[in-house]
Amino acid sequence: MGCIVKPKKLQVGDKVAIISLSSGILGEAFMSGQKELIEQRLAAFGLNVIYTPNALKGLDYIKEHPEARAADLKWAFAQDDIKMILCAIGGRDTYRTVPYLMTDKTFIDNVRHHPKIFMGYSDTTVNHLMFQKLGLVTYYGPSAIVDFGELDKEMLSYTKAAIEDLFTNDVPTITSSPYWYYERTDFSSKAIGTKRKVAKETRGFEVLHGHGIVKGQLFGGCLESFGDLLLGDQCEDEAEICQAYHLVPTDNTGKVLFLETSEEKPKPDLVREILKTLERYGFFSNARALLVGKPQDEQYYEEYRAIYTELGRKLELPILFNLNVGHAHPRCILPIGEQIEIDFDHKQVRLLAPLAR
Repeated sequence: MGCIVKPKKLQVGDKVAIISLSSGILGEAFMSGQKELIEQRLAAFGLNVIYTPNALKGLDYIKEHPEARAADLKWAFAQDDIKMILCAIGGRDTYRTVPYLMTDKTFIDNVRHHPKIFMGYSDTTVNHLMFQKLGLVTYYGPSAIVDFGELDKEMLSYTKAAIEDLFTNDVPTITSSPYWYYERTDFSSKAIGTKRKVAKETRGFEVLHGHGIVKGQLFGGCLESFGDLLLGDQCEDEAEICQAYHLVPTDNTGKVLFLETSEEKPKPDLVREILKTLERYGFFSNARALLVGKPQDEQYYEEYRAIYTELGRKLELPILFNLNVGHAHPRCILPIGEQIEIDFDHKQVRLLAPLAR
């Protein structure tokens, strides 16, 4: 990883570009109601919304044209008035954009010399890994559809507060949400205005291994995305692209890692397999600690906790479990590439600088 470049904080009046780097679902006609919600919610923050040139061309076009997705990202970084690039949603194959981006000197120069807030999660993990190679701090956090397009009458308050931190000079502490929310089963227009099923958080952050205060540079993403990159089980050329562009580091000396699981709720055996693959690859080598996200709907909670407890003991790796990050609702924002501090004795997670400069 090269030198770290940090984007500026948001200000009222800033322009936000929504991009479809994985799935093109936002461009489908049946998404029109949720698209309006996204625009209203971003406007309520005082932000001006635009879409990258290909963002709304629909599922088939986006799937068939990774070069157009890459062109959108190049375009967004070339526009001086765009201050934030917000991913519409995750998906499956954003890795296909990487060869078009990592061979373009103008794009690389724009990323390094004209940094912007880039935010998303899930399959966007691959884009985050690419930006880490280029030295840009990026934000593992809310997406346009899932968060700004929340179907309830309001955004989830915990997530909304995390977004507000992008506007301030405050140094946020990442706390456990007092409530967590089940994934929806109905995403149709009929569901607009309906509440999510909610549960009280009874566990909070859980220490699986370790004690004291640990500091390090934040790095990580979606567990299955790492598995796909290294194993190539989903797409034949994914592992080849990962290796060609060295997306997953083999030594994470001095880093605080984080991992979280997707809405597919992988079975414990698959979680164990991916973690073993990461271990063989050297992913945990010399890392200082590991943060683990809350499983969506608390599916396999006990099984995952047992697997990570075993990993922590085996590697003597401090692990804090059950963070509100990634696919669990609500979600915080983790600035990848920034310094973070974990107090294992008091179960506290603190950033050491504002989210943006």
